[in-house]
Amino acid sequence: MTIRQLSPETVNRIAAGEVVERPASVVKELVENAIDAGASQIEVVVSGGGLSLIRVTDDGHGMTADDLALAVERHATSKLDEEDLFDIRSLGFRGEALPSIGSIAHLEIKSRARTAEHGFAIGVVRGAKAAIRPTAVNSGTIVEVRDLFSATPARLKFLKSERAETMAVTDVVRRLAMAHPDVGFTLQTGEKRPTVYARAARSSSAWLERVGAVMGREFMTDALEVSGGGSNASGPMRLFGFIGLPTLHRADSMQQFLFVNGRPVRDKLLIGAVRAAYGDLIPRGRSPLLALFLDVTPSDVDVNVHPAKAEVRFRDSGRVRGLMIGAMAEALAAAGHRSSAKGGVLTVDSFSTGVLPSAPTPSGPAFDGFAAAVQTPFAGVDVPSGDVREPDAMRAGETAIDQPLGAVRAQVHENYIVAQTRDGLVIVDQHAAHERLVYERMKSALSNGGVARQGLLIPAIVTLDADDAELLVGRADELAELGLVLEGFGEGAVAVRETPALLGETDIDGLVRDLAAEIRADGTARSLKDRLDSIASRMACHGSVRSGRRLTVEEMNALLRQMEATPYSGQCNHGRPTYVALKLSDIERLFGRR
Repeated sequence: MTIRQLSPETVNRIAAGEVVERPASVVKELVENAIDAGASQIEVVVSGGGLSLIRVTDDGHGMTADDLALAVERHATSKLDEEDLFDIRSLGFRGEALPSIGSIAHLEIKSRARTAEHGFAIGVVRGAKAAIRPTAVNSGTIVEVRDLFSATPARLKFLKSERAETMAVTDVVRRLAMAHPDVGFTLQTGEKRPTVYARAARSSSAWLERVGAVMGREFMTDALEVSGGGSNASGPMRLFGFIGLPTLHRADSMQQFLFVNGRPVRDKLLIGAVRAAYGDLIPRGRSPLLALFLDVTPSDVDVNVHPAKAEVRFRDSGRVRGLMIGAMAEALAAAGHRSSAKGGVLTVDSFSTGVLPSAPTPSGPAFDGFAAAVQTPFAGVDVPSGDVREPDAMRAGETAIDQPLGAVRAQVHENYIVAQTRDGLVIVDQHAAHERLVYERMKSALSNGGVARQGLLIPAIVTLDADDAELLVGRADELAELGLVLEGFGEGAVAVRETPALLGETDIDGLVRDLAAEIRADGTARSLKDRLDSIASRMACHGSVRSGRRLTVEEMNALLRQMEATPYSGQCNHGRPTYVALKLSDIERLFGRR
């Protein structure tokens, strides 16, 4: 087969296949160009999911006539010098976006440099360039793309619905808006009123407002600020952003936003660091909500390993991972016992005005006597003057009302502790809360040499399936670190000689069976530490205060104080909240007082 040189038009269309996957890819390239041009305001207008029209208007530096002519040529860019291939300091740099777009659509660019008296325009129709002409335009640049993929109609059948393409465009603009709070964005998709992200300073509060405008007010309420950094021989590295409390999670990772030097990325290293930082604080298969911005020296990161620049490669990946895990872990630990405010909001929203069901009016001698008593409730009763005194234990805990989780007032359904705070009330799940406390103690004991054991006067014999018994005996050393000492006792049985002292009296038979199931489901791919944490979590469930147990006021107040002093006590070992807080204002709203 004879080798031949491809035409420039064909080369441009091949390049377009790499750069322009869908309309959202065009929007990304054009908005990044506007940001690199120093724009403070960017307007994006799309129609037909971006296939009919994409228009990006900015107030950046603009271009002269000579710049405009070169902008639509391949491998022409103002953002890259010959010597700086590994020192990329801009979002876009390849110099292929505009000619690639022009080869498969109708492209028109109008631009005016800030110091110029008037602007210029150029058109490119399916690769054919028109002559440059003068035009009236404000300083900045307007890029208009019509009939995208008209030169490659076969590509259209691979696109999704108009609504799906519009959503992809919206996601691109949202991500870039999050990374650049000092730039104002307006997005008009034709479906509703424009989405506006107002320009703000790069302060922490303004950045959280911008993030909240994208991720929702719920995230703003439960967001923890993350900050960390350092330097090496190459230069500084800094991490900043916001992560959600562990009790705020969802089934997918669509609310995880990661940025490197202002560029949105989906990098495996960064995603892995997020999982490691949250560790056992969220259930398996769930994803925390976050927006993190990593700034590194440009020479320490390769941003050109992916055609769409969605992935990056770090020179010192270990340092990046360590920085991210350390900064996030510090923020999570500093949150202490905090739990998501979402539970309280949902609780308030679920209340309805009380209406008693209608029932037949009772009658008869027994009711007549009761009715008389109701009409004179204090007849024959010596009502003391002044305040009614509470039990001594309640009075003793009165000062606790100023504590974060308040002072105990009641236990309901033998599982939920009701406490009063200065500005509301707290409802605590006693089993979930104590389970977390026991688990954290076991982890602390593990890191300090092992969990204390208590010997059994008579070994407990537990009968199991032969395979389960073999699994447990095979992990006997790991279980001993957690305070559970067992050995084989014939086929299909194990003898338990010591149990973790933290668990106190526990159902040994149930504990051993649950641990066998945990190990069987766990496999061998995880690290020893992860396996130990998982087994410790299962043990903690057996050693915690059970639902249905009545507690004294002293026990309940002690539990609240321990929660306040224990990190991560706002969620149980399964990622569920251990308490719900209700503000007094919310309670008053339920009764129409506000």
